[in-house]
Amino acid sequence: MTAVGQELAAAAAHLAGLGLSPGSSGNISARDGDRVLITPTGADLAALDPARLSVLDLDGHLLEGPRPSKEFPLHLAFYRRESGTRAVVHLHSRHAAAASCRPAWSELSALPPLTPYFVMRVGQIPLLPYAPPGDAGQAAGLERLPFPCRAALLQNHGPVVAGTSLRAATEAAVEVEEVCALSLLLGDRPVRLLTPDEATALAAKYGTYWTESADRPGPGTDA
Repeated sequence: MTAVGQELAAAAAHLAGLGLSPGSSGNISARDGDRVLITPTGADLAALDPARLSVLDLDGHLLEGPRPSKEFPLHLAFYRRESGTRAVVHLHSRHAAAASCRPAWSELSALPPLTPYFVMRVGQIPLLPYAPPGDAGQAAGLERLPFPCRAALLQNHGPVVAGTSLRAATEAAVEVEEVCALSLLLGDRPVRLLTPDEATALAAKYGTYWTESADRPGPGTDA
């Protein structure tokens, strides 16, 4: 049992305790050197055994432990996109799953910059086209995205987020759920979004990504 495995199990239990992992849904991973520890297929995030995690290399080969979650290609895509990624969380949290069924706000982000903490902890979150769970092609599409991001919404499915630590990835997953709930609550009402300067300044300060998209009017205008 490694310290990383214990930390992963604790983070998973925290997310489950918040109600963000119904049933046996969701998966979480953490990088430990050149290995990736990930929840096994069908695992209950509320009751993980740190000694019974799946261990993969960065090419997806199982090194030890039970069969990994079918979503492991998504996790590996984030690890390969950015060497600084240390953890990935995929959930079926209710509000984020609902938001994934709606059209994207822009080509770069499914959600607009509604709050500072969304930009600070998550940044732009593209909507990936629908694919069956575990589809390797969807993971390849994520890896090939030509712009930076540390999170994505999987269409008609839910969120996947990455972080420079398990804590950062966990906080980002919670923040995605919160901003999706806020977006659904606001509905089609006129809103005041963060301005481009406000959003990009926060992203630069907190190490996330926010780039204005040409297919949207600038944040700060009524939608």
